[in-house]
Amino acid sequence: MDAMQVTETLVEGLKHEFQISVPASDLDAKADVKLVELKDKVKLNGFRPGKVPVSHLKKVYGRSVMAETIDQTIRDTNTQIFTERGFRLATEPKISMPTEAKEVEDILSGKSDLTYTVSIEVVPAIALADFKSFTVEKPVVEVTDADVDEAIKRIADQNRPYAAKPEDAKPEGAKAETGDRVTISFKGSIDGVPFEGGTGEGIQVVIGAGQFIPGFEEQLIGIAANETRTLKVSFPKNYASEKLAGQAAEFETTATAIESPQDSVVDDEFAKTLGLESLDKLKEAARERLVAEFAGATRQKVKRMLLDRLDEAHRFEAPPSLVEEEFNLMWNSIKAEMESGGKTFADEGTTEEAAKEEYQKIADRRVRLGLVLSEIGEKNKITVTDDEVSRAVIERARQMPGREKEVWDYYRSNANALAQLRAPIYEDKVVDFILELANVTEKKVTREDLYKDDDAEKSAA
Repeated sequence: MDAMQVTETLVEGLKHEFQISVPASDLDAKADVKLVELKDKVKLNGFRPGKVPVSHLKKVYGRSVMAETIDQTIRDTNTQIFTERGFRLATEPKISMPTEAKEVEDILSGKSDLTYTVSIEVVPAIALADFKSFTVEKPVVEVTDADVDEAIKRIADQNRPYAAKPEDAKPEGAKAETGDRVTISFKGSIDGVPFEGGTGEGIQVVIGAGQFIPGFEEQLIGIAANETRTLKVSFPKNYASEKLAGQAAEFETTATAIESPQDSVVDDEFAKTLGLESLDKLKEAARERLVAEFAGATRQKVKRMLLDRLDEAHRFEAPPSLVEEEFNLMWNSIKAEMESGGKTFADEGTTEEAAKEEYQKIADRRVRLGLVLSEIGEKNKITVTDDEVSRAVIERARQMPGREKEVWDYYRSNANALAQLRAPIYEDKVVDFILELANVTEKKVTREDLYKDDDAEKSAA
């Protein structure tokens, strides 16, 4: 009996190609085993259960059983080849099979050997650095009384009371100014036709707060109670609703009340309006929130430093197809964002070629760091439990009050979305593992230093 033949036909960096030939006799023997298993499962007219001759089954099911056998043989053979050589695949193998009708027919009928080509791209062997040699300087910010006072002032500004603007404030009566709160009712139309979601009754607008689309609030300046105006605005090109994005619209708007902001008195009574017992309790809550905020910023900074260190310590060729895939995801997103905002590369002070080169480097970094983090996790048996993922789903659901069930169902029925939740949890666990081994020192810094360069996009996978 002829033996299966495996010939490596290409080795080019991380790319390998093999030509495999499986004798027809091997396929035939495997197909016969499947047909024997089928004997007890099928019912054919004229035959008692389990008594159908294999030769007859071959006539009826031969082609489909052989197709199934070929599929299984390719999977098993590929697994054997990759395992023997210790390959970890970067992407799914690409299989090239005979396509001519006669060749396919001869293989399915057992007359010809199965010859196919498999192309793969592998993950390189990664030599991990000694994490005990890593030094990490952890920036720490202490929350001061001034920080707490500033936070409470912001809370007071956000919750400041409004009172009806006195009619005698100006000779011509009460007119809305920047900072005033105007209660309005409006009907929107595009080219004279009302559109869905374009009407509102008793809506409160603080002029200058930027809650409405650009140009809307500014046109309310000078409006009086019971006055009606037609506001002309354009929806931004990147507006959430595609039907409205970039469209010019008119809003027939009536002001029903004009109110001006009043000074907030920050005392125990003010704290009670926020559901807290006293001003001291409000200060405690503000301090706790700031501590958590600063800790989060510290964590992000330390993580970024650590990823930079991992990047420097692990230089290897990343699988080209993974880099290309990562680059395409980012590039398509950037292009869509720029188009919706009506921006060009020149507006950003760059060219398309320079931007592509920059994003190519970011894609390469992300793929390498992703592989390094994965290798660290695998070598040290770091896993994400179902409970941890469930907690992340619950947290996401909490952020959308009233739609909890919808969020829960979405994640439970969408494996990709669940994987996207799992990835950052895994990354954080690997980062914590490294920080346990690394030499971490604390350095007191100012609040400004902590948030400096916060927009630098140097994230991992």
